[in-house]
Amino acid sequence: MRKKPPHSDAGRHRGPEKTGTRPPPRRPHGPGSREAASAAPSFRRPSSQVAVLYGFHAVREALRTKRRRALRLFATPAAAARLAAECEAAGIVPQIVAPEDMNRRLGGEAVHQGVMLEAEPLPARDLDDIESKSGIVLVLDQITDPHNVGAIVRTAAAFGVDALVTTERHSPEFTGTLAKAASGGLEHVAIVSVVNLARALEELGELGYQRVGLDSDGPVSLADAPLARPVALVLGAEDKGLRRLSRENCDLLARLDMPGAIKSLNVSNACAVALALVRSRLPG
Repeated sequence: MRKKPPHSDAGRHRGPEKTGTRPPPRRPHGPGSREAASAAPSFRRPSSQVAVLYGFHAVREALRTKRRRALRLFATPAAAARLAAECEAAGIVPQIVAPEDMNRRLGGEAVHQGVMLEAEPLPARDLDDIESKSGIVLVLDQITDPHNVGAIVRTAAAFGVDALVTTERHSPEFTGTLAKAASGGLEHVAIVSVVNLARALEELGELGYQRVGLDSDGPVSLADAPLARPVALVLGAEDKGLRRLSRENCDLLARLDMPGAIKSLNVSNACAVALALVRSRLPG
């Protein structure tokens, strides 16, 4: 039997000798690298002095209306180009950032469309400050979902509602997600925050408003209800509806009659239908 030749590594490729240490890894230079992080913009956190708005329409309307003071604008190159006229008119120079910067600041779920504005909150309003033009005010009884409230604000702006009254507690912040859902409407509707909604409804009555509560079990259809200007339309949360004290401080409770198989609507959709009915039926 032939003997096997002794084992040999001759002719084989040898890798780098192990010395007990590893060569330093190559450091990437992309958006997530240390170099990029050190150059990332410094964002303010939302507070009572700083509101954060994102989304093209929300930011554009804030720059156009100038109801609030803009602090800093962050935008991708494409978004900055789209807002060039508004930026020039508002006297603000956008800070150019990458989409990843805003994703990191706002979260991956935020549809920021490449633009974010840090601004002062809208000025606080009282019931006495409401300027009656349409003669319609919306009152929200603990509606907490920012998407629903944002959609209501957008509808209110479209129908020329004079003000939206809500509670300081059990209501979403009028910034961020809500402002994006409002699609610019937040800059066109006066927001009045109150401590006690029942007392606010009493004050509205003293100011001459007819207080109409939207209630699925209301004794009269809103399409047939006797309406008078000015009117305060009161909307309750989807799960609870109007609270007892809110109901008791309304002049009448009215329902929306739906002709189809589905008899109830999302609160923001119900708001749109109710406003269309109220606007068409108010005298004068």
